[in-house]
Amino acid sequence: MPTKTRPIERFATAVGKCSVEGAAYGKCIVADYNNVTKDKCLTEFMKLKDCYLVT
Repeated sequence: MPTKTRPIERFATAVGKCSVEGAAYGKCIVADYNNVTKDKCLTEFMKLKDCYLVT
């Protein structure tokens, strides 16, 4: 019987594999952190999300 992977383990794996996308998203948010609005960094977020979902 295969063992189940806990969500936190999958997340940890994704974080390790998606560091480039995560850094790009973080830089976008920090660039103007006093003026963060909805969809401000949508492109970067979608790349990060896609990377997480593939992992």
